[in-house]
Amino acid sequence: MDGDKRSHGLWEASAPPAPAAAALAADTRAEVAIVGAGFTGLSAALHLAERGIDCVVLEARCAGFGGSGRNVGLVNAGMWVLPDEVPRVLGRVYGPRLLEVLGSAPALVYDIIGRYGIDCEAVRQGTLHCALGERGLAEIRRRAEQWSRLGAPVRLLDAAETARRVGTAAYSGSLLDLRAGTIQPLSYVRGLAAAAMRRGARVHAESPVLSWREAGGCWRLEVAGGIRVEARRVLLATNAYTDWDGQWRGLRAELAAFPYFNLATAPLRPELRAAILPGGEGAWDTNKVLSSMRLDAAGRLVFGSVGALRGGSLAMHRDWARRSLLRLFPRLGAIDFEHEWFGTIGMTADCLPRFHEPAPNLFSFCGYNGRGIGTGTAFGLWFARLAAGEISADEMPLPLTPMRAIGWRRLRELVYERGAGLVHFAGARF
Repeated sequence: MDGDKRSHGLWEASAPPAPAAAALAADTRAEVAIVGAGFTGLSAALHLAERGIDCVVLEARCAGFGGSGRNVGLVNAGMWVLPDEVPRVLGRVYGPRLLEVLGSAPALVYDIIGRYGIDCEAVRQGTLHCALGERGLAEIRRRAEQWSRLGAPVRLLDAAETARRVGTAAYSGSLLDLRAGTIQPLSYVRGLAAAAMRRGARVHAESPVLSWREAGGCWRLEVAGGIRVEARRVLLATNAYTDWDGQWRGLRAELAAFPYFNLATAPLRPELRAAILPGGEGAWDTNKVLSSMRLDAAGRLVFGSVGALRGGSLAMHRDWARRSLLRLFPRLGAIDFEHEWFGTIGMTADCLPRFHEPAPNLFSFCGYNGRGIGTGTAFGLWFARLAAGEISADEMPLPLTPMRAIGWRRLRELVYERGAGLVHFAGARF
């Protein structure tokens, strides 16, 4: 987008066109104003419109410009945090509630895709969390045991079955989660926008919000060009792409930026496509600097990891990816990448999301920690239920908490980006 081939890469090249969403051209009113057209904002708009609630979405760039249009496209359940840890952090009320909501989030995503006919390469064959060595095997065993106690359809696979499903003998086992799957994320977010608009939501691109103020029980937002929007409730759905110089920069300050890149090969030859992830699962590993892989509808192998494709890091990450893929799949031979792109994940201190009401009737979710597709879609639905009066704030999946800046943010970000670069510089060389 904007002429930058490394912003959305393959997804921009293969997604259906975005629905027409002109910049806001005149003052307007709505029951709900939503700032940000990603998974959360557009899911909220769709579910509000389904309830007959007038809403307007204000997006500074275009639908899916942020992390929603840049991620790898794995529709996973839950969070990175082990299930047993969630109630320890959030307590006996919100912990089980969040686990239930996010455990069923992939089902919500695929239900929306089916109901609205969203063309986004949706595949629901599960995902594979692949174990590296005994330590990785111990980790996925813990996850399997804890999710199984909650009734989730997960299954431990041995090394042989994992090799058959992935196409490499590099892993000591894997955890198959049948709730999950893959999508083309930019296509999905554009499909959400189109569905919301068909139901009556107003979505406006190129409409950055410059200032906010509350007066007389309403919020008054000033959009670029001096245009004003008045709404009773506001949802700030900008997550890791919240402006640092904006009025609500405190939301951004509680997140550490976690860069993640993806590289896509040309479509694989038929014999390779039949050998690598032949069942259509998405996969990622237990490595501390993890890597992920999946196929798109055309048979391209999408391979990603932690890091930013800029400056001197670009060639380093690209070379690491080639070495790693050849180690995993020697039959690939000489590897070239047709597309490369990266984005930012918002990480919280405890790797769990946040729900805020920083001012009366102004709400925000943030901190999806790499699980944005299901989480954002689910939180959009729950916000719509809140705005419709179906539930109260204390019935939400997360407690309302104050904004708190994350400690050692700059150091964390340095470790994420530079540390991944060092690992990739040395990794898979020998």
